[in-house]
Amino acid sequence: MPSIKANKKPIRVLYSFPHKLGAGRICYTAWEQVRGIAKAGAEVTVFPGVLHRAIPERVKVVPTLARGPIRIPYKLVGMVRACEIHDAVVARRLRRMAKQIDIVHAWPVGSLRTLETAKKLGIPTVLERPNANTRFAYEVVQQECERIGVPLPKGHEHEYNEGILKIEEAEYDAASKLLCPSEFVVKTFVDKGFSRDKLLRHIYGYDQKRFYPNSTENGSNRGLRVIFVGVCAVRKGLHFALEAWLNSGAQNRGQFLIAGGFIPAYEEKLKSMLSHPSVHALGHREDIPELMRNSDIMILPSIEEGFGLVCTEALGSGSVPLVSDACTDLCRHMENSLIHSVGDVPTLTEQIKMLDQDRNLLHKLRNGALASAPGCTWDQAGVQLLEAYQKALN
Repeated sequence: MPSIKANKKPIRVLYSFPHKLGAGRICYTAWEQVRGIAKAGAEVTVFPGVLHRAIPERVKVVPTLARGPIRIPYKLVGMVRACEIHDAVVARRLRRMAKQIDIVHAWPVGSLRTLETAKKLGIPTVLERPNANTRFAYEVVQQECERIGVPLPKGHEHEYNEGILKIEEAEYDAASKLLCPSEFVVKTFVDKGFSRDKLLRHIYGYDQKRFYPNSTENGSNRGLRVIFVGVCAVRKGLHFALEAWLNSGAQNRGQFLIAGGFIPAYEEKLKSMLSHPSVHALGHREDIPELMRNSDIMILPSIEEGFGLVCTEALGSGSVPLVSDACTDLCRHMENSLIHSVGDVPTLTEQIKMLDQDRNLLHKLRNGALASAPGCTWDQAGVQLLEAYQKALN
């Protein structure tokens, strides 16, 4: 794979991540980014809060909240305080090694001091945006929760938090550029008054060693098998998916699988739909790749997303994405997926019905998904991220 270099030398990256690098969710995303940019040719120094999973030897890793077996426990000090400690440590280290760094890659809530220090030192910075503009996300999630009558649990990550919002918006201002993994994220910032010049595009990816298709397609003589993967919360729009499924006719002979844990109040709200014999709530699962391979459709009608990793995982598995336009733009309507506007249940219903009745279209979209998948791997994401660094440096 080609590397991207500045002035014939590798780009020297300080990658600051305040959480457990290599654990789940964003911690996994960050781990893949580090691995990807190193493989693409960057010289990477990583300061994670804690290293949860080994990283390639060519990457220098120095945790900020751990020394050997001794760790500062996140639960004891609180997540925000842990991020503050991490940020202070990284800022201090950056001052000592300023001449060894070309660009700083930081993550939300744990980077304000680091970004301000880099600015004083004349070092460009990029701030990861794993979700949409935070103020926008708070607003749209709250509106939908109120509409359907499901309160967010106390302390939930999408519950309005003025303190977090203040930190994140200060970080927006302090960063040279904001890294946006989808056009949807870009739009949420532009709509809040940000210049497109401040916004850099890149993508996330999928692990092709885990997510790959069955050698043969699922039989056309059985009903559709649809899978929803993720945290079962209002933000992900599972209520839209279930309503569309139960109105499509496909529920008469097909299966709707739900792989993920529920917010209790949300599960209670959806109780009647979840009780339908075609719907199977599986809870948290470790066999997502196999479930994805054996499903015709992956459905994700989110009202707000940063990217939606399950979209690329579905493409690689040969499971056709049926997604809202809040999801990644790597999903292209009638080419490798079907897309509907956020909350448009009638259109989603018709799309399910169409794929249930027209298996030739399902076959075409599956082939389109598999054809587009090689451009969506984590290795490709690493190359694109390095290109974004180059734009920030220029």
